Amino acid sequence: MKTILILSLMLVATVVPGISQEANAAAPETYRVKMETTKGTFYIDVTRSWSPNGADRFYELVNSGFYNDCAFFRVIEGFMAQVGINGAPATQAKWRDQTIQDDPVAKSNLRGYVSFAKTGAPNSRTTQIFINFGDNRFLDGLGFAPFGAISQKGMKVVDALYSGYGEGAPSGRGPSQQRIQQEGNQYLKQDFPRLDYITKATIVKN
Repeated sequence: MKTILILSLMLVATVVPGISQEANAAAPETYRVKMETTKGTFYIDVTRSWSPNGADRFYELVNSGFYNDCAFFRVIEGFMAQVGINGAPATQAKWRDQTIQDDPVAKSNLRGYVSFAKTGAPNSRTTQIFINFGDNRFLDGLGFAPFGAISQKGMKVVDALYSGYGEGAPSGRGPSQQRIQQEGNQYLKQDFPRLDYITKATIVKN
């Protein structure tokens, strides 16, 4: 079961990483992101020293508005909630090969910690992130480096995200990452109407 979950954290196979690069600009050493969602609001407190390239990329994406109207397309009870495929295919296409260098894993994937998803290849992180529901430290050795954390109060909102669709296609009945990238939120709203969304993500503390 763990093997299936790990493989599913890897980005869809059709996402071919391009040339790995650093994020455009360095983020502050610490910053806070307000995540307004269809289930309520929570905050991600980011510490750059935990994962410098990850923190820089997240800062860049939030400031660009990338996460606005992004669906939590894969929510596995007891494991994690995954988000970060833009609902507009043209926007997603601009980012899909904008990979960043891996960071050493400085913190464990424990409840409330937030990491980037990646492919099985080195230096393949792009835009997708996941929030750990429980103790997932078995992911540490696979290179999933947390860059931020959510308080226990905030995790009450994350715990409420709709998880009824389960694992994504093709191994489950949930959304296909490939189809999200090709068809965007139109596909999700038509076929998976109960999914929750980030309505707005903003930097609120530098």
